[in-house]
Amino acid sequence: MFDVAIIGAGVIGSCAARELSQFNLKIVVLEKKHDVAQGSSKANSGIVHGGYDAKPGTQKAKYNVLGQQMFDKLAAELGFPFRRNGSLVISDETGIDKLEVLKNQGIANGLTDLRIIHGEELRRLEPNLGDKVHAALVVPGGGIVCPYAMTIAFAENAAANGVQFMLGCTVLDIKKEEGSFSIVTSRETINAQMVVNAAGLHSDEINNLLSSRKLKIVPRRGEYCLLDKTEGKLVQHTIFQLPTKMGKGVLVTPTVDGNLLLGPTSEDIDEKDNTATTANGLNDVLQRAQFSLNHLPANKIISSFTGLRSTLVPEGDVTNDFIVEEAADVPGLINLCGIESPGLTAAPAIAVETARMIADRLKPAVNENFNPLRKGIRHFREMSNEERKTAIQINPDYGHVICRCESVTKAEILAALRSPLSKNNNINCLDAIKRRTRAGMGRCQSGFCWMRLIDIIAEECGIDVTEVSKSGGRSNILVECNKSGMR
Repeated sequence: MFDVAIIGAGVIGSCAARELSQFNLKIVVLEKKHDVAQGSSKANSGIVHGGYDAKPGTQKAKYNVLGQQMFDKLAAELGFPFRRNGSLVISDETGIDKLEVLKNQGIANGLTDLRIIHGEELRRLEPNLGDKVHAALVVPGGGIVCPYAMTIAFAENAAANGVQFMLGCTVLDIKKEEGSFSIVTSRETINAQMVVNAAGLHSDEINNLLSSRKLKIVPRRGEYCLLDKTEGKLVQHTIFQLPTKMGKGVLVTPTVDGNLLLGPTSEDIDEKDNTATTANGLNDVLQRAQFSLNHLPANKIISSFTGLRSTLVPEGDVTNDFIVEEAADVPGLINLCGIESPGLTAAPAIAVETARMIADRLKPAVNENFNPLRKGIRHFREMSNEERKTAIQINPDYGHVICRCESVTKAEILAALRSPLSKNNNINCLDAIKRRTRAGMGRCQSGFCWMRLIDIIAEECGIDVTEVSKSGGRSNILVECNKSGMR
């Protein structure tokens, strides 16, 4: 019997797991994918939103502002990349009144450092803005983060503090029994006193198995273009355009890893697992981004991807605001539903509230052995030459560069494979290594390093090269030997 079962190992579930590990609780995280951060947490803008956009008085506004204020401390504790680069909301001459509305919303939400700038001051901040950009709302609290690196950091720290992760474990059914929940999964039946529904796009389905208050989530597709690191300094701030009813619009932003990111589009679709990119969507990103930048280097795109946001359909007393509450008719079910943008920013604050609700009900003792610190992988590309020399002397595998585009060494790949979360859950696919080390994320998109990565994974994990997959499960890359004995 577990005290708490968390369904979903995205940023919401992983943050909640880490926060709850501060108590003496037996906790399990159930995730249908073969790694953490495989849904909306993997493919999004990686923006820490300042808090001006959400309507005052909403859950989105509350948790956005609380969450963004936590990032400096959490990044230091957990070793994930974060930079408070600030954001600008830009407009032409006709949008000044709308910028004032956003400024006043931000002030109502508790922000005190917002201002609107024009002309030379704006051009000094961002000289490459488009010619039609006339004014901007300056939001100093905005920042950028790597969304999957952040999720992995929370999950690894939760695991180090005793949380059990069951990956590749799909929830099939849930029943409320006397004093507990019986959760039928693709692997076994789990019993828990309380359930945290952090299932993202599928959180409505989990809720609807138990509660008479039915929810409906529609996936909102957003497509992105990622540009080479040569373009990463075209802007310093995250550049937003004026938001619309469908979202915050197409942005242009540097990433914490030095690339330039454009997107997303915003389109409601029917399929919750449809992450295909489209020609129309990517063209739309490029066309809209041209307002933000004076020169858009579309020939420097190295990758494109699609993310899906969990948008609640307003029906009855359900709005499109975040749901962060215990279900009124299902005691012990904590619903974290409809957590779309700014969900990544809000996640740490939502986790604090989740832990409070569970602690109020279960009255657990404090975990005196809780360690808030997590030491991440030390990346060769971030070292000085002197630090590299010392690292190689201590560990010769730092002298063996596997991914030339991103300067990823064998030492970093082995560290990713040997982390307790990875080792205990057989997280050994190419995409998992990519997310933890950036091997394969450079200009050639793994064109030169994938075979060497496969060999290292197979040797370290004691498996045949044909068992190494791209993204877990049955996504095998190599199948069998040809007549010459080559794979």
